[in-house]
Amino acid sequence: MSGHKRQKLNYLLKAWPKGTVAVSSWLEEQGVYRQLSDIYEKSSWIESIGHGAFKHAEDHVDWTGGVYALQEQLNLNVHVGSRTALRLHGHSHFVPLSEDYPVFLFGAVRFLPVWFRQYKWKQPVKYFNTNSFPYKEKVGLTKKEMKTYSITLSSCELAIMEVLYLVDKNETYEHASYLMEGLKTLRPAIVQELLEKTSSIKVKRLFMHLAERFNHPWMKYIRVSNIDLGKGKRVIGEGGNFDSKYNISVPQKE
Repeated sequence: MSGHKRQKLNYLLKAWPKGTVAVSSWLEEQGVYRQLSDIYEKSSWIESIGHGAFKHAEDHVDWTGGVYALQEQLNLNVHVGSRTALRLHGHSHFVPLSEDYPVFLFGAVRFLPVWFRQYKWKQPVKYFNTNSFPYKEKVGLTKKEMKTYSITLSSCELAIMEVLYLVDKNETYEHASYLMEGLKTLRPAIVQELLEKTSSIKVKRLFMHLAERFNHPWMKYIRVSNIDLGKGKRVIGEGGNFDSKYNISVPQKE
């Protein structure tokens, strides 16, 4: 390898955080075009993990390193959400930690890149494309520092609403209740803004129903009159327990 190509490689390795994926468009921004990336790959400096995506040849990447590339290199409106975000915020006692337990991603883009979907991450990844939450406004999103990079994820306030969004899909009412019961320190200002801007009537009614059921201290700061709770009745699961205040039927308590 020539000295110029090696110099470019050294620059690239400094700009490329350990443990993350690099996509072709980002490599080109660093001056590493297809012909040069082929040389680096043949020289075993980098390794393809799918079409248009690479890792350091001797590096280990997990799903967070892939999410970093989606967010920071491709600028996709995708983030870590639901139970996975709660775990990363330190609520691991609520969330299974087994390797076969799925990672939950949410966003406003229809599909994730093929390389991300087809790569065999250590944990399965589930992605949910929804316009129910104000993702484009970045409401309720925050950063999590990893070892050499950071990723965007839901705050606890948004994460629990994403859990409620999945009730009757990938989540049970019982487990959502268990998660909500432990969230005694949510920030009322963030909760208020999310409830006002979230379009899902189911999420808003379930959230209010459970927050009042557990009598969380931050609930006294929530202005319910400013929240559009829609019209008509909603039924969750088998129903059976009717909350007349929020016009929603939920499963009977065991």
